[in-house]
Amino acid sequence: MKLFTLLLALLPFGAVAQTSDVIRLEMLDGGATKRGTYLAAFRLTLAPGWKTYWRAPGDAGIPPQVEWRGAGNIGTVSMAWPTPHVFEQSGLRSIGYKDQVVLPVEITPGQAGRDIRLRGTLELGVCSDICVPASLPFDHTVALNASRNPAIAAALASQPLSAAEAGVTGARCRLAPSRDGLRLTATLDMPSTGTPETVIVEPGAPSLWASEVRTNRKGGTLVAEAELIGADGKPFALDRSALRFTVLGSRRAVDIRGCDAD
Repeated sequence: MKLFTLLLALLPFGAVAQTSDVIRLEMLDGGATKRGTYLAAFRLTLAPGWKTYWRAPGDAGIPPQVEWRGAGNIGTVSMAWPTPHVFEQSGLRSIGYKDQVVLPVEITPGQAGRDIRLRGTLELGVCSDICVPASLPFDHTVALNASRNPAIAAALASQPLSAAEAGVTGARCRLAPSRDGLRLTATLDMPSTGTPETVIVEPGAPSLWASEVRTNRKGGTLVAEAELIGADGKPFALDRSALRFTVLGSRRAVDIRGCDAD
């Protein structure tokens, strides 16, 4: 069990009611795209000293999750993730956001030209000296004729670069059995993103967990090592193409999808 989950289990129920003092949710409209989809966004504003988490939050957090119960005319929806920060606290590392973050969502309507209703609950964790769960309801009808929203555009522009944009020329993975699962060694041929460099590994399956990553750079090669563990403790197969590496540096961030056998 991750530490944050354990902390939530130990919190008194009354702590949940205090989240309105530390985080506020607003819905934004971004208008239509050339693909025929529509942009909207969750804008989260945090009280000073508080933070919330990225999709892969590290050992000391939980990722935001959206329950779309009650939504209308939604075919598909995808969320974009601006580049997060790395936080170190009490010897634990977490990945997330402070102050304010805009999380864009791109919606493909079920039926073109009809109203799109975004309704549901955003579940997330917020932390300062203590950690509390937040459950933020929303109910918003998308303004189909809205103009471009600068806050949404800035959030989309602040996503990590793709591997091609960042000049990644190779991504290779070596796997070896470990006591609890698999030991992953990823060799990434890429220019430096600026020191320090933090690598986050996402295994690509909800039943798999990745440990904090150890990194070592030699010139144009970044080596990342992590342990991959199954939730049930049983042996598992790993799809290298589903692995996702995010490199966070002081100058830029890079999103690398999949790797070849090494």
